Amino acid sequence: MSELTDQFALDGAVVLRGILTPALVDTLRAGIDANLLRPSPNSLTASRPEDPGRFIEDFCNWQGNPHYRDVIFNSDLPRAAAELMGSRTARLHHDHMLTKEPATRQRTPWHQDQPYYNIEGRQNVSMWIPVDPVPRESTLEFVAGSHLGPWLMPRSFMANEAKWFPEGSLAELPDIEANRSAHRILGWALEPGDAIAFHMLTLHGSAGSAARRRVFSVRFVGDDTRHALRPWKTSPDFPGLRERLADGAPFDDPLFPLVYPRREASC
Repeated sequence: MSELTDQFALDGAVVLRGILTPALVDTLRAGIDANLLRPSPNSLTASRPEDPGRFIEDFCNWQGNPHYRDVIFNSDLPRAAAELMGSRTARLHHDHMLTKEPATRQRTPWHQDQPYYNIEGRQNVSMWIPVDPVPRESTLEFVAGSHLGPWLMPRSFMANEAKWFPEGSLAELPDIEANRSAHRILGWALEPGDAIAFHMLTLHGSAGSAARRRVFSVRFVGDDTRHALRPWKTSPDFPGLRERLADGAPFDDPLFPLVYPRREASC
């Protein structure tokens, strides 16, 4: 694991082969399918009506989805997250389901995640975990080293609007697709049981998908992360959190359970 930790610090993204057992992959697949049948109020469609496929997302369902809880609390994901972050602890920040149905054309635009979140600090990691085989052309890609900065302007994926930071307050994202050779782009074909771990500031994006691509992403934070009280609605939003968690406070709240070292889940 030490070699992967060094690579994570250098590149901001690594692949973890076979981190979930076949039984846990089955559990996660059942959780995603249950989520798709009963989307939460946080769900959204991130593809256009004319797209022959469909890109569906949903957020923050671990408390109501026992399959998700089982994978989050009873797998090696939290331990791996703590090691990659160089943190003594790992807390769950949120879960995120992303499904591209067959023939989805919608790209996931290049972006960083952390500017959308209520998070300050360097110790964080996202795990991107498919339950279907993902070929190289449909996988999540990363610009190696981009997690070292700077923060770039977050925009809405469909309308390209600056809904978070005010216009001009952050540098604009370069057109990576127009000049891919100028960047060291990482990406891996994946099998069920594999996961990609990446820093929340690592630039990433993906193409559409010819086949069905069901993915569960789980985000962890470490010792140095703090609640960033934004004057706008973050993605995901945590209604009522600002009333009980001060700006700059650690994420010590039942919404963000400590998952490493392991304790009993608060459900």
